[in-house]
Amino acid sequence: MSAVLEISGLNKSFGGIKATDDLNLSVETGELHAVIGPNGAGKTTLISQLTGMQKPDSGRIRFKGRDITGMAPYARAHLGIARSFQITSLILEMSVLDNIALALQAREGHSFRFIRPAHSLTHLRSEALALLDRVGLADKAEQPTVALSHGEHRHMEIAIALGAQAELMLLDEPMAGLGIEESAQMVELLRDIKGKHSILLIEHDMDAVFALADRISVLVYGHIIATGTPDEIRGNEAVQHAYLGEE
Repeated sequence: MSAVLEISGLNKSFGGIKATDDLNLSVETGELHAVIGPNGAGKTTLISQLTGMQKPDSGRIRFKGRDITGMAPYARAHLGIARSFQITSLILEMSVLDNIALALQAREGHSFRFIRPAHSLTHLRSEALALLDRVGLADKAEQPTVALSHGEHRHMEIAIALGAQAELMLLDEPMAGLGIEESAQMVELLRDIKGKHSILLIEHDMDAVFALADRISVLVYGHIIATGTPDEIRGNEAVQHAYLGEE
């Protein structure tokens, strides 16, 4: 496999605090690579640098071999990088179907055509329904988004990321705020799409991480202390001491 994402020597400081410290990481094509670490480890800063919301002090980010370190967020999205969760893009007053169709319309560069509702465009409506079916929400298509649960909103955001035809999905704590049943549903959804998309997963739910990840990297104080398979990470004494032992 070849790497779809390569991060080398990434540094970002805020005052005297190193949020990312000589961070090196790669995500292989079709891999689900999880990043775990205690609160304050630098996970959010890492995602912000990958999406272009924050510029690193030094280091390089390459996507499919192309240096995107200084590239604007919209340009990265255009290349095929999509971020989901923590920052929601759902319009609660609109129907579930209209939310997905509007996102598809924006992908095509026609989000200004509000005079022609997105759901009225046949090909967008068909694609939006197919995406909702894929994430298990086809029966909720005509409901107002505000009527759906928090977990269902998460599934909608997966549908939007899939609709963006992203080659790399950055999933920022998709299990946050979910109950046991909703978490199980999200794990099944991610298991269904892994392998078809390259995924970088930031997550605190260790059961989900070990159930889904092909590889896991452990981030502590902005630095990756270990990368390996779930079994390798479970058996790593440094990881046990720094992170897993506190769970």
